[in-house]
Amino acid sequence: MNYRFFCIIAAVVVLPLVAAAQKTAGHPDLSGIWTYGIDLPPTALKKEINGTVSVKGIDRSASAPARTPIPGALPSTPAPSYKPEFQAKVKHLSDNESKLDQVFYCGKPGVPRIGPPRRILQLPNEMIFLYEDISGDPYRIIPTDGRPHRADANPSYYGDSVGRWEGDTLVVDVTNFVEDTWFGEDGYFHTDAMHVTERFWRAGENLVYQVTVEDPKVLTAPWTMAPRVVKPSNEPLEESPACVESDGSRLLNNDHHGQR
Repeated sequence: MNYRFFCIIAAVVVLPLVAAAQKTAGHPDLSGIWTYGIDLPPTALKKEINGTVSVKGIDRSASAPARTPIPGALPSTPAPSYKPEFQAKVKHLSDNESKLDQVFYCGKPGVPRIGPPRRILQLPNEMIFLYEDISGDPYRIIPTDGRPHRADANPSYYGDSVGRWEGDTLVVDVTNFVEDTWFGEDGYFHTDAMHVTERFWRAGENLVYQVTVEDPKVLTAPWTMAPRVVKPSNEPLEESPACVESDGSRLLNNDHHGQR
């Protein structure tokens, strides 16, 4: 059995036993199963009269705005600011997203596009994030013991993550990405210099998730997304269905497809 997978299973079993240790450490308990509502399945297709298929808008993005102001949230802006020489590329990607966005072809969404985790396992020195996604149900193990980023880590879709506590907020610092993903719909591409900061904190029974993206090679300034509020859930995680690659030649760009 894969060692890291075994560690995750073990964490699920022993999680109740470490609750006392968590409280002793003085940090909020972020563990639990979390959900954010959607009204449509992850990929909704509409067949047109002429036989073509268009993707209809779905809002499951990490950047979907909270409806009311959230205490503790950072100021946000609707969209990232690209340097002038890259704005035409962003427009081209956005105009042709149904053909160029790799999530249509079973590509991994990556961080931060995958959004907040469906389940959090909180241990004294690390956090375990579990996700549901048709690209493969990824997981992330995030140390919170003060260690630096791994010098030997290979670039990946979900990057190299280290966490720290700033008061009652968990701050996850993520670097070392491959360039294959977008960090948002509308053609928001990035380079290997992308640096993502995820922030998690409790708002009553809910969990708040907010992201800042930096990429000095293509952005004029860091972009902070609107906070996302996720709610506790009793629905267990389930294995996602197998991904079926879309036929890009039959997709239209008459609507935004949203993010998985």
